[in-house]
Amino acid sequence: MSVRNRFDDKRKFGGSIGAFLEKATKGYVSSEREKDRYINIDTNKGSWTRCDNCGNMLHVRFLKQNKSVCEECGYHLQMNSTERIELLIDRDTWIPMDEDMTARDVLNFSDEDSYQNRIIISQKRTGLTDAVQTGTGNLNGTPIAPGVMDFRFMGGSMGSVVGEKITRLIEYATQESLPLIIVCASGGARMQEGTLSSMQMAKISSVLQIHQVQKKLLYISVLTYPTTGGVTASFGMLGDLIIAEPKAYIAFAGKRVIEQTSRQKIPDGFQVAESSFDHGSLDLIVPRNLPKGVLNEVFELYSSAPCKGS
Repeated sequence: MSVRNRFDDKRKFGGSIGAFLEKATKGYVSSEREKDRYINIDTNKGSWTRCDNCGNMLHVRFLKQNKSVCEECGYHLQMNSTERIELLIDRDTWIPMDEDMTARDVLNFSDEDSYQNRIIISQKRTGLTDAVQTGTGNLNGTPIAPGVMDFRFMGGSMGSVVGEKITRLIEYATQESLPLIIVCASGGARMQEGTLSSMQMAKISSVLQIHQVQKKLLYISVLTYPTTGGVTASFGMLGDLIIAEPKAYIAFAGKRVIEQTSRQKIPDGFQVAESSFDHGSLDLIVPRNLPKGVLNEVFELYSSAPCKGS
């Protein structure tokens, strides 16, 4: 199947499950449902979980076999970064980078709990040092440099460690002339690090400029539920090709913040992937069972390009 055919099939896919998925677009989600998301999505404990969209009970083992897609309504539940790496990268080819890099509480930030304690709790719960995994691997035999964010770690927030790991990944991909893929799942900049967190947006964007414009190398951004804040405002929307999962929540500010600031009503479904696609912000919406094939075809087209800059 060609990329164009997959592009056309996107609407067929959306139509087949639209009756169920439309519920997920109505005013985003309530606060109670958002609490349930954190409980139900942890498929490492218990035998059953519940679909966030249709409420259907799902057996964890079968859900994992189905790539965390609800068999009843087709809704894409959240995946952790390790599962996404297994989904994209050929077996036994993943080589992680900068695994020992951890955050420091330079501001001595504390609210209900100290920042340092929050980091330790997230590390114990996820087995990660921070909210992104970076490394190299093969995708159907093609060497690539992927970075995969993990929403379980403090909401996938971008602090100094996330920014530095992604920056080093981009620099390595540029040096080795590798295609770059970043899978985004983030609530935005990490407030506990203040301005240091905001600085990561400019740092990552600057090295991407070298990778894409000066070296003319490929960067593909994959937006998943949710991609918001500083990630959306920087590398999330800078891809040469921007791909999203069906019904992924993509925004800078949340609906409530926009409505309270602008004093205008935001239409239902305004911040889901389909709306962004219709308004030209995305290139493709790809179901979870297809991205490896789609990316492989993109890489084949890219490698056969008749002209590249030096």
